[in-house]
Amino acid sequence: MGHGDELAIVDGNFPAAALAQRLVYLSTTSAADALDAILTVFPLDTVAKPAALTMRVIGHPKDVPEPVRDFAAVLKHHSGAAVALGNLEREAFYERARNAFAIVRTADLRPYGNILLVKGVVNEYRGR
Repeated sequence: MGHGDELAIVDGNFPAAALAQRLVYLSTTSAADALDAILTVFPLDTVAKPAALTMRVIGHPKDVPEPVRDFAAVLKHHSGAAVALGNLEREAFYERARNAFAIVRTADLRPYGNILLVKGVVNEYRGR
């Protein structure tokens, strides 16, 4: 993946197989745990605002579902500060996921366990 490419992490109810250009299936992992692991090697874009977007609750756009609260906590843990989370209505999220570099489908069955990430620049080698 390159700078600006997008990655979708989605719940088990998301139509990932129908939309994905590349599909990774994590059959025993929650969406928040997948996000936590991915952020250890995946920098968020510092130019795109926001660089993390969730799916807006249908009919209740101001609601913040449990998976989204979990995503916010994971993002804060990795950045050391609160990260602005954007949100998209359902069809707009589907369209962005369809165009994403890859979709990571998790075993999470909670509604709205979907997040889209915009990749930033890898600035340093973190290996040996």
